Amino acid sequence: MTETSPLERIDGFAYRHRVREVMGTPLATARPGTTLAEASRRMGRDRISSLVVVDEAGCPLGIITERDVVKAVGSHGAGAADIPLGVVMSSPVATVRSDAFTYQAMGRMDRRRLRHLVAVDDGGRAVGVVTTRGLMRMRTSSALLVGDEIEAADCGEAMAAAKAKLPLLAMELLAERVEALGVAAVLSSVLRDLTARAAVLAEQDMKARGWGEAPAPWCLLLLGSGGRRESLFGADQDNAIVHDGTPADDPWFAEMGKRVCDTLNAAGVPFCQGGVMACNADWRHPLSGWEERIQHWIREADGKELLNVHIFVDFRPVHGDRQLAARLRASLRDQAAKSPRFLHAMAQAASGIRAPLGVLGQFITKNGRLDLKMSGLLPLTSAARLLALKHRIEATGTGERLALLAERGSMSAAEAASFRDSHELMVRILLEQQRADMEAGIAPSNRVDPKRLSGNDRDRLKQAFKAINALNAVMETALSSL
Repeated sequence: MTETSPLERIDGFAYRHRVREVMGTPLATARPGTTLAEASRRMGRDRISSLVVVDEAGCPLGIITERDVVKAVGSHGAGAADIPLGVVMSSPVATVRSDAFTYQAMGRMDRRRLRHLVAVDDGGRAVGVVTTRGLMRMRTSSALLVGDEIEAADCGEAMAAAKAKLPLLAMELLAERVEALGVAAVLSSVLRDLTARAAVLAEQDMKARGWGEAPAPWCLLLLGSGGRRESLFGADQDNAIVHDGTPADDPWFAEMGKRVCDTLNAAGVPFCQGGVMACNADWRHPLSGWEERIQHWIREADGKELLNVHIFVDFRPVHGDRQLAARLRASLRDQAAKSPRFLHAMAQAASGIRAPLGVLGQFITKNGRLDLKMSGLLPLTSAARLLALKHRIEATGTGERLALLAERGSMSAAEAASFRDSHELMVRILLEQQRADMEAGIAPSNRVDPKRLSGNDRDRLKQAFKAINALNAVMETALSSL
């Protein structure tokens, strides 16, 4: 019997669900001064296998497990009872973000031979714990190391080796009926991890080569489809840097931006042809500089610059001080919502696109293909983005934006669901086309051949195009009241 490859044995559950769905809560915590006797009594009483030791802010310092208790008693005998946890805890404790996909937690636990992994929120505070016992209902395989291989990578080429597994992984997920937007979220998660790892490697090497620590707190931002968690195959770089320093600190951040972008390119994430990258001065500024740039965009942006604004608006933090990103988001939210001219200009830049349908409802193609990004995804994501800005919605994902717009009464729940279905359909069609192209030795693009679609998908795509045209009308009506 031929051995099945790890990626062909994969359990789609781990790629559909987040850590927060499988972690144990409420989290049992203790302070470093708690004695081992007190901790043991509590673990026995509550029937738990571990306590997370946290500081005053709730950030994890270490973990004490049943094994740690046994080891302490074996080493210190009866005197172990009075030893504080800060002395015997396992530290530093391994963590994973609560919004990470479960496969990342499983891969990390497998590679490090861990039984417990602490889940943390955006602020680094402990919010739950993942245990091997809690994950027993999922099948494990070495394919679950895909994401964690990136964290262990020491260069761009090693990151590229992990990234190379993604096409097969994505197709297996689709075959297991994981929704296409979920697959796009997995691809985006890997892009986020690649970007964050590139920053970590850059920091380490800069420190080793005499650049020292960052001159001020800073944050690396992922923009565009990666920021929306909607990346597909062939995504290029879209990133930026915000920091809390002054323009005089730019040499350090310029070097950081260059290293990050070079490493990502080596990892198989190509340079952005439009130059939207932190290695370029336009895409790295102190917070005050970004606020000035936003004001400039609001007053004067037009043409290509407005398209760059669309890319920037979807940013999310991937490495560094997330509070800087939150402050930047708040500034953008407040300035944009009260600037009718800006919103109208952004809408005009995005609303000129109309569905490629002829008068008889036939597809209008170029060289036999439709550019599904330009004719479908772009107007849909742009309209959702504009409506979100108008209503001060901070979510960056298109689905999240549509749901919140419906929740706030800016569109009906049925409309939001319909637009999300259209989004799902187009992403699935694109992923399947990209897979077919790669198998044929063709570089993945945003262009699809409508002839390869089933009759049902062709009909649904035509309806989706008409619905997106209607969404543009909704956007224009909403902005007309400003």
